[in-house]
Amino acid sequence: MRRQDRIAEPWGTRTPYGPGDTWPVRTDMYLDGVDPADVDRWVRSASVLHSNGDALDIAVSDGRMVGVRGRADDRINRGRLDPKDLFGWQANGSGDRLTRPLIRRDGALVETDWDTAMAAIVAHSRALLRADGPSSIGFYTSGQLFLEEYYTLAVLARAGIGTNHVDGNTRLCTATAAEALKQSFGCDGQPGSYTDVDHADVIALYGHNVAETQSVLWARILDRLAGPNPPAIICVDPRRTEVAAHATVHLAPLPGTNVALMNGLLHEIVAGAGVDHRYVEANTVGFAELRDLVAGYPPERVAGICGVAADDIRAAGRILSGARRLLSTVLQGFYQSHQATTAAVQVNNVHLIRGMLGEPGCGVLQMNGQPTAQNTRECGADGDVAGFRNWANPAHVAQLAGVWNVEPERLDHDGPPTDVMAMMRLAERATLRMLWVSATNPLVSLPDAARIRSILRRDGLFLVVQDMFRTETAECADVVLPAAGWGEKTGCFTNADRTVHLSDKAVDPPGDARSDLDIFLDYARRMDFRDRDDRPLVTWTDPETAFDAWKRCSAGRPCDYTGLTHARLRAGSGLQWPCDDAHPEGTERLYRDGRFWSAPDYCESYGKDLLTGEPMSADDYRAYNPDGKAMIKAAPYTPADETPDDSYPLALITGRTLYHFHTRTKTARAAQLNAAASEVWVEVSTADAGELGLGEGDLVEVSTRRGTVRARARVSGIRPGVVFLPFHYGYWDVEDSGHDRAANELTRTAWDPASKQPIFKLAAARLRRIAAGDGPAPAPTVGASAPVAAEVPATTGGRAAMVTES
Repeated sequence: MRRQDRIAEPWGTRTPYGPGDTWPVRTDMYLDGVDPADVDRWVRSASVLHSNGDALDIAVSDGRMVGVRGRADDRINRGRLDPKDLFGWQANGSGDRLTRPLIRRDGALVETDWDTAMAAIVAHSRALLRADGPSSIGFYTSGQLFLEEYYTLAVLARAGIGTNHVDGNTRLCTATAAEALKQSFGCDGQPGSYTDVDHADVIALYGHNVAETQSVLWARILDRLAGPNPPAIICVDPRRTEVAAHATVHLAPLPGTNVALMNGLLHEIVAGAGVDHRYVEANTVGFAELRDLVAGYPPERVAGICGVAADDIRAAGRILSGARRLLSTVLQGFYQSHQATTAAVQVNNVHLIRGMLGEPGCGVLQMNGQPTAQNTRECGADGDVAGFRNWANPAHVAQLAGVWNVEPERLDHDGPPTDVMAMMRLAERATLRMLWVSATNPLVSLPDAARIRSILRRDGLFLVVQDMFRTETAECADVVLPAAGWGEKTGCFTNADRTVHLSDKAVDPPGDARSDLDIFLDYARRMDFRDRDDRPLVTWTDPETAFDAWKRCSAGRPCDYTGLTHARLRAGSGLQWPCDDAHPEGTERLYRDGRFWSAPDYCESYGKDLLTGEPMSADDYRAYNPDGKAMIKAAPYTPADETPDDSYPLALITGRTLYHFHTRTKTARAAQLNAAASEVWVEVSTADAGELGLGEGDLVEVSTRRGTVRARARVSGIRPGVVFLPFHYGYWDVEDSGHDRAANELTRTAWDPASKQPIFKLAAARLRRIAAGDGPAPAPTVGASAPVAAEVPATTGGRAAMVTES
């Protein structure tokens, strides 16, 4: 039994192990002022403050949450919890929770009852349907709801309303992951498993600061590094992250040059005889085009584009070529940058030409940023179609219409589901007249925040916001619905390696707050949505019957849940889909047999042109890939359309910190997490700080062509020419109304042509010193924001953050 400050030491104590061994158990627990003997009951759940899916139990005493402990028997975390798991649950008990519906009267939001609030939403919905049709209504959801809620939303929006305007804030973090998987394998679904860490001899992380985004997974990697025969680590990141500090090779490319770097690495694998030609010939199409293209990307050319040493590119290429078991992970450093889908696809190409898929230690994980992002994609609550069906395949549309018992024409649209940036354009033009936002805060999280504010405040837009708290977006709403949070309702969610967990209700929500599922079911009932036999469209009434309805929708599709039930998930601790008659215990890795979900009649997507985003037709896809193989897709590097210049000489990137999630709606209401990172900061390199006359803690103005943010300077290990802002900080917890704190005041209205994911990690910026600092920046001293100045006091949570490890 150990006690440890898990703010200062977020990854906990090491439990070393070797390749092929089972990751040892370490059970973490935090209780707030309660002895373990005084806990009334422990309720099974998992974390919803990152995409790792750490299984945990919620401690309940006297009807309230009092702590958490990791679940030792779970395949994901083996008992470990990260700081957000350990402390973030306290937000549920915050005194500023929404407890009653709000409605706008005479310009102000005032409390009302549920009947009045829902009647206003229903009346507006019906009026718009009569006057303007289904396309006047849109839905924008989260990556934090439960599977059952997403599925219900998808059914009522697509088959009830009949709109194609349905997306999730997973567009901001995981749209490129889904698109890259479709481009290479014909379908979404992660090929790899977290257990590949246990077997890999090389782990390559591309734009993935796993130490801060999925810190329990990083603890797993650290334990491999501490054990015998540790894996080599390749890190691609312009910041000196914890991953970079442990890397065998750290490549720090200039933002916007990821495709050039990947083509250079592929060049080295091809030139270094690293290609498994037998695998490529049997299982892929497109290799010749890749071989010919990457021949033009030798290390010297790539070094000039990316600003990295040619010898480092060669060293990384040798490691990739010589790997016997290669695990690769990808996240926002690729997904939110220039040529996002193209860069992520090249990581898939590394595995395809090396023949490293489906075996222990051989996998690629196009990571998610949010805890239930996978469920939005599976259920069709974002820019996808339920069950990984292909919107461009009439047979798939007809099949889904049969599941929902509606006419296929109800679901048949001229194009793919509408992404959120397109919805914002439609709202700006007054074509989209009603927007329902659930469990997300687009006023802070979308790019070009000033533009988003003007859109959400338009008189002609009827805005519904469903949330636990009165967010910046809620302040613009016409109706605000108080939602139950995690631990206050029951439902399933699926993490980034396809592991499904059940979260049971532990406590009642405050006041009149309702679960998101109950809100959606109430709306469907009041709208009286009907199927083609004039029966209620939505027939389920609770989480379990909603899950059963989803199972019927998933049957026979790649994300098949038919072998799962609430009872089975409650009895165990996480199973991976597909789980069906053929795979009753779930499926740890995909594509082991070289068979892919890419057959023309089965695939989720016919693919797109990587450079333009132009969809491939069904006929062209059938000619290109008639046998349903994996697809190797090559593309050249193209320069970004906004790069540093004389006026704005620095490249601005944004991202996460270890202690916060999304727009801090929950994590800032947990004292330990908020104290660890209470204010925005800007990271600048030693070289740039010296040139600009900046010191640690100085107040700095960060400007782009779109706006200005003020932040304290952290002189860190970031590469020269690049500055970093965390994107978590908005305005709900500050009194003044000046918009000079949110990183998205500075970002662009620009997106990847294939995935439609906004580009947050490439803006030309400049810095100006405003005032001398009176102490260090409020940035954490752990992780990528660690200072270069030794005298900066270390981040610590003190006694309040002491956690038991056993």
